[in-house]
Formats: sequence, C-alpha cells, structure tokens
Amino acid sequence: MRLLCTQAMNKGNAKANILIVDDESSVRGIISRKLIQEGYYCDEASDGDIALKKVSDRDFDLVLLDISMPLKSGTEVLQEVASRYPDIAVIMVTAISNVETAIQSMKLGAYDYIIKPIDLNMLRLSVNRALEKRRLVLENKDYQLHLEKKVQEQTEKIRESFFNSIMSLAIALEAKDEYTRGHSERVTSSAVVVARELGLSDEMIEKIRLASLVHDIGKIGVEESILRKPGKLTEDEYRHVMAHCEIGERILHPIVDDEEILEMVRHHHERYDGTGYPDGLAAADPNADGMPPSEPASSPVMKRFSLGARLLAVIDAYDAMTSNRPYRKALDIETARSELEKGKGQQFDPKIVEVFLRVSNEALASPGKQSHASKGA
Repeated sequence: MRLLCTQAMNKGNAKANILIVDDESSVRGIISRKLIQEGYYCDEASDGDIALKKVSDRDFDLVLLDISMPLKSGTEVLQEVASRYPDIAVIMVTAISNVETAIQSMKLGAYDYIIKPIDLNMLRLSVNRALEKRRLVLENKDYQLHLEKKVQEQTEKIRESFFNSIMSLAIALEAKDEYTRGHSERVTSSAVVVARELGLSDEMIEKIRLASLVHDIGKIGVEESILRKPGKLTEDEYRHVMAHCEIGERILHPIVDDEEILEMVRHHHERYDGTGYPDGLAAADPNADGMPPSEPASSPVMKRFSLGARLLAVIDAYDAMTSNRPYRKALDIETARSELEKGKGQQFDPKIVEVFLRVSNEALASPGKQSHASKGA
C-alpha cells in the first residue's frame, strides 16, 4: 500500500493530498486503493494523535476522518483541525448509528459524511465535491485578499497623489511670496534634525516631516492682502490669520489618515503655557514622550498638546523670526536665539529649545554639516 502511495506521489500527478484516519487497517486499505486509482496521494493514520501529528508535518488538502476511534474521537480531531488548519477539508466516516453525530460534525466544519460500509462510488463523489468546494472557498479567499490589497494600494496612491498635490500647492503659494518662500521646506529640514536628536522613532520622524511640509496649508484660506499687510493687523484680521491652523486640518482630514499628523498641523501655534491658538492647549505630559519632564509633575502646564506640535512651534517661530516679513525685517540669529531662550517654559517647550539651540551651534561650528537647525538654514 505504501508503495502505491509513494508511486502516486513520485509521478507528480496527484490531484490532491489526502489523509485517511481510521482505527481499522482494512478500511484504510480499501479507501487508499480507490483514491490512488483516482489519482490522489494518500497517507494513513490509525488514531487521532497520529493524524494531528501528520497534519502538522505536511500539507493535506483533505482528511477522511472516522468518528468512532479510541483515545481521541473523530469529532475531537475535527475541532482541532478546523481550528488550527481551516483550509483543510474534512469528510467524516461513520456507522449508521452515528449519523446524528456526523451531522453535528458538519456544523463544526466538516464538508460531508460517508456511511459505513463504504460505497466506493459515493466515496469518489464525496471526495470530488469536498475538494471542489475547498477549491472554490480558497479561490474566493484569495480573490478577497487580493481585492482588499488592490483597493488598499489604490487608496494609498490616491491619498499620496492628493497629498503631493496639496504639498505642491503650498510650495507654489510660498514661491509667490518673497516673505515666506521656502519656509515649509526649511521648517521640515530643521524638524527632522531635531526629531532625530530627540531619539524619536523613524515612524514619528516621518510623521513630523509630513506635518512640517504642510503645516501652513491652511493659509490658502487666508486673504492674501492680510498675509502681506505691511502694518499691524486689526483684531479681526489677526483672528482671520489664526484660523489657518483649523483650515489646514480640515483640508488635510479627507486624505491624511493619521490623527497625529492632523494634530500637529492644528496645534503648531499652541503655546507651552496654554495661551496659544486655536484651542489654548498647554503642553502634553513629557513622560508620555519618553522625555524627562521639563517641569515638576505638580505644574498645571503638563497636559495636552503633543511633542510633535511643540517641536513645530519652536522651529516655525524661529524661521519666522529669522525671515523678512511684510511688517518687519528679519531678526539676526543671536536675537532670534535669545527670543527662544526667553520663551522657554512659556511659549516654548524648554527641552526642545535646548536641543534645537544645541544642534544649531553644532551646525554653525561645522558649516559643511547638512542641517537646517541654524538659520543659515
């Protein structure tokens, strides 16, 4: 018998791999001979434990499983196979008195049942039906898997395309304005350097990079005459400019499926002491960022907006101070650095200011070093 099985396997033409599980060797022999003639590869097991060991060691398409066996019943084996190897089809083999048990087994996942004494033609039909049903189930699962993957890939492409379009629009708008030209790219360059220096994960650094590139996209919704006004803004005009954080979040929300990026865009003008905009949030708990606290735990300035937004707040303010604006000339580097120092613990996160100024010094000391953390940047 084993020779016949091996021959069928060596020919490489086996239609499927079948495991026959029965405590009666004569029954196993009858089934094996018939199925080998039909072109299947067959293996045998005399009890449930041996069957489970064989199923774990090699791939089977179908298990023919006797219900009444010593030690471990066919129903128990079925439950384990259905749980651990759901792609294997199972046909129960039962005596007439066990038909109800066989039907219950089908509810547990068996494809069919065959009644002893076995009608070999019925055996052939049942095996063919079970394998065909298995094939269709697997094809459907594979189709669903590939369909979901294709939909996901297409969705990601669409999102990326929209995001790139918005980013290009933001850069194009900046390019029209001599006062903000290159602002987002400079902020992004510095933000990535500081984020790395803080030891943030690659995933978080990428989020900070993306948020930095589009942090001012909401200025699309601000009147150009107000953005370029050379004098002091009125209270209404200032409120109009402040709205760019919320506008930016709304623009990005349909295409950016990441709350952390959206939060950074919305909150990059919040202040460490809670007097910023749009929501008047104070600093998030530094412990949540894996950084030592900059203030005692009893401080009221300990919760709310994120490390990424705090990082953007420092670098965005520095770049604004060191750039020409309609209402004033650019500050020199030392004055801008002094303003950051003055704002520690009030407008700015002290830890981020320290790291930013340190990497700025390193960049100034090594002009060839690629870093925007100093406004040379």
